[in-house]
Amino acid sequence: MIPQLGGNRLKIRKAVFPVAGLGTRFLPATKAVPKEMLPVVDRPLIQYAVDEALEAGIETMIFVTGRNKGAIEDHFDIAYELERTQADRGKSVDALAGTRLTPGNAIFVRQQEPRGLGHAIWCARDIVGDEPFAIILPDELLIGREKGCLAQMVAQYEKVGGNLVCALEVPMEDTPSYGVIDPGARDGVLTEVKGLVEKPSLGTAPSNLMLPGRYILQPEVMTLLATQEAGAGGEVQLTDSMAKLIGQQPFHGVTFDGERFDCGSKLGFAQANFALACRDGAMGKDLQSWAKTLLAS
Repeated sequence: MIPQLGGNRLKIRKAVFPVAGLGTRFLPATKAVPKEMLPVVDRPLIQYAVDEALEAGIETMIFVTGRNKGAIEDHFDIAYELERTQADRGKSVDALAGTRLTPGNAIFVRQQEPRGLGHAIWCARDIVGDEPFAIILPDELLIGREKGCLAQMVAQYEKVGGNLVCALEVPMEDTPSYGVIDPGARDGVLTEVKGLVEKPSLGTAPSNLMLPGRYILQPEVMTLLATQEAGAGGEVQLTDSMAKLIGQQPFHGVTFDGERFDCGSKLGFAQANFALACRDGAMGKDLQSWAKTLLAS
């Protein structure tokens, strides 16, 4: 039986991770290693995404993969030789906590050709079924101040239901680089979504709330994606199908309380490594001291 919230609102139990991308901006590192397996300090990006989902109460992780992405599946499997060797040497395997998901709760489906984010999500349609579901883009590393981004969104979903997108405040001059919310009424961290504007021209953005890659969507979006024609870049755009739900179902943005690192870019990836390493209890102070010396030289 599918667990429900009050008012017949279904609980968010499933999350889709689109991880089929080629990671060309990080070549040659990503020639043989999935970009989602690139580490920020000592955890790969995909681990941060899964940890965020687990914190939010997600039970089923759906990975939409492509060719040469087997390392992701291996990462969430038992590493028998490693664990046995560590045990024989009397060493801890605590560092592997969180990398072994509950049997049957990690599901992998393949996107055979790169046809865009919307197509990748549609590939998970039979696993998602008739339930609302979350989407996490792993190369968007979001570090919450108290709770993770998806946990913040689930808390708001339990109040209003419908569809939600993460909303992050950015300087207005940066809005031409992002998808932006056309806002309606605001109530605390919730903003009614009247429309979605993709990369508005400078000075024309309806708000400074951009979409940093976290979504909670109703299953009807899958029906729309099935017939969605290719949009920008010749790809099936998730935003196009989401926009059709506006006015048909409740749709809100949830202002995220935390930090964002765009790990799809080299700069953002470097910033994430430095920022999180500086907070590491074992090496943070030494790293900060070294950085000060480097900058002073």
